Amino acid sequence: MQSFIDAYSWVNISFLLKGLWITIEVSVISIILSYIFGAILGLIRYVKIKYLSAIVGFVIDLIRNLPLLLIFFFTYFGLPNMGIRLSIMASAISALTIFESAMLAEIIRGGIESIPKGQMEGARANGLTFWQAMRYVVLPQAQMRMIPALVSQFISLIKDTSLATIIMLPELMYHAQIIYGQDTNYIIPMFLALAVMYFVVCYALSVVSRVIEKRVKA
Repeated sequence: MQSFIDAYSWVNISFLLKGLWITIEVSVISIILSYIFGAILGLIRYVKIKYLSAIVGFVIDLIRNLPLLLIFFFTYFGLPNMGIRLSIMASAISALTIFESAMLAEIIRGGIESIPKGQMEGARANGLTFWQAMRYVVLPQAQMRMIPALVSQFISLIKDTSLATIIMLPELMYHAQIIYGQDTNYIIPMFLALAVMYFVVCYALSVVSRVIEKRVKA
């Protein structure tokens, strides 16, 4: 019990919270960027642009079948050999964005394809251009169907930030390792603290998504 009391001192908790803030910051930026790029890639695959869609599809399949850890290594250790030097945070955000964009692209493409083709045909028959029909008719319906899958992927992204500890990103897991590295009696207390913090952040995202889904349906 004493080890728990010592492990949860204000100094250690505040240190963990600093790591949690980095985790949230990296996650938010990566979610925004990956959603933007994922939407673009998903649309390119959906509209089937000659050659381009096939190339994009190959790249997406390639990235989706690579370990995320390998992409972390590439952005941090590989890019400098190509003359591109990124900070630790920029490397982590880049790796997460690359990997998650490929994942989201397939979710978005699948969501769009789940909408009956009659919706697009009806919109075009009423005078809308393809992109107008996509924006005002197809995408709003597809977005509703994609919410659960998107949120699940965003939650995975938040948890995947822990892999960035391999390139020494000072996120939550890295800070916990520093704490229990000083005293091995803190290992279990730190794991419990990590579990609680990750759960709170991920559960909060789930709650927000359900609120948004209900408001959109209302």
